[in-house]
Amino acid sequence: MKHMGRGARNGAGHPARAPVTLQKLSLASAGLPTLAILLGGLWWASPVYAAEPGAVSRWHAEIAEASQRFGIPEVWIEQVMSAESRGRTTLDGHPIRSVAGAMGLMQLMPGTWAEMRARLGLGGDPDAPRDNILAGTAYLREMYDRFGYPGLFAAYNAGPRRYAAALASGRRLPAETRAYLASVAGGVAGMNGAVPLAAGPSDSPSRAPQTAARQTIFVASTHVNAADDDGASLPKSPGAADPLFAIRTAP
Repeated sequence: MKHMGRGARNGAGHPARAPVTLQKLSLASAGLPTLAILLGGLWWASPVYAAEPGAVSRWHAEIAEASQRFGIPEVWIEQVMSAESRGRTTLDGHPIRSVAGAMGLMQLMPGTWAEMRARLGLGGDPDAPRDNILAGTAYLREMYDRFGYPGLFAAYNAGPRRYAAALASGRRLPAETRAYLASVAGGVAGMNGAVPLAAGPSDSPSRAPQTAARQTIFVASTHVNAADDDGASLPKSPGAADPLFAIRTAP
């Protein structure tokens, strides 16, 4: 992963960013296979993942810091955290883990955590709430820079290589990823409508443009991480529970 170029900073020491508004495009107007095809009709599925009341909001200060630093809307971070950990740092008295080994509030795989930690100069504890949220948000920013909205959420779940392959081939995404995307992006659209996204800050890691077209599809409110891009976070057979998630509620 490469850092974005250094830019001007405002008086508070944060990168100055010009707003970039997400375009409202119909699914049919996308140049490559659209998310409507990849989702296979599950876009408006009922959310599968739910947060405990107040569990995510307790991390508001950390979420606000990460949002400011990486130019990702707070609601995006909140929805991902809600889907991944429901805002919990422990489960059954132990640091929260998925079967696949994803860690912390943002459920980062070990390789992704190590890469983000090195890039951002974070501490050594992947379960430290602030550091985990910063690392997860930096990774969300990277996925946005590659895939746009709402594709960043599918890439966060399935891994960027698998998601890019699905875009290129037109194959449907795995059911678990489709449900995840419907839940997270559907929740974002329902809560906030069109969300302006700031241009990339100076300390946000990014990749060079990819061959797959960036999916900047806005969905109306009517409604695996980088180092683990081999699909380890995905179910191995139809109907299998996604081992990425430490917590899941029944539909």
